[in-house]
Amino acid sequence: MHKLAIVYYSGTGNTEIMANAIAASAKKFGTEVQILTADNFGPDSIDLYDSIAFGCPSMGVENLEEEVFEPMFSSIESKLKGKPIALFGSYGWGEGQWMEDWEERVKADGAILLYSPIIAQEKPDLVALGKCTLLGEILGK
Repeated sequence: MHKLAIVYYSGTGNTEIMANAIAASAKKFGTEVQILTADNFGPDSIDLYDSIAFGCPSMGVENLEEEVFEPMFSSIESKLKGKPIALFGSYGWGEGQWMEDWEERVKADGAILLYSPIIAQEKPDLVALGKCTLLGEILGK
C-alpha cells in the first residue's frame, strides 16, 4: 500500500485546510495517509513514506515559517533526492515569491515534484481546494 505523509505548518489554519483537502482526496484511493505537523517530522521519517506533500505558509518577507518549519525542512533536504514530493501553502501578502523560491530549492535538492506548487491567498478558495483535491488524487494513485 502506498504511504503518503502530509507535513505542514499552519499559523492561521489556512494551510491546514489545504492539508486536509489533499488527505481526504488521497484516501479515496486506498492510500495510507499520515497528516503530521512540522514539529513531528524529521530526517528519520523520510524513508517511511513513498511520497510527501509539504505545506507551509509565507511568513515575514515571503519566507518559509522560520521557527518550526524551516529548521525541520533544512534537516531533511539532504534526503530529498529522488523523493516524490509536492508543495502547498497559503499567504496573506506579496506575490507568491516564497513558493517560487521553495520550488527552486527542492529542484536543486533533486526532489521529484509531482504537481505544480499550490498557493492560496488567505483562506483557500474553491480553485485552490480543487487543486488540492487533484493533488490528492495524484498522490493517492
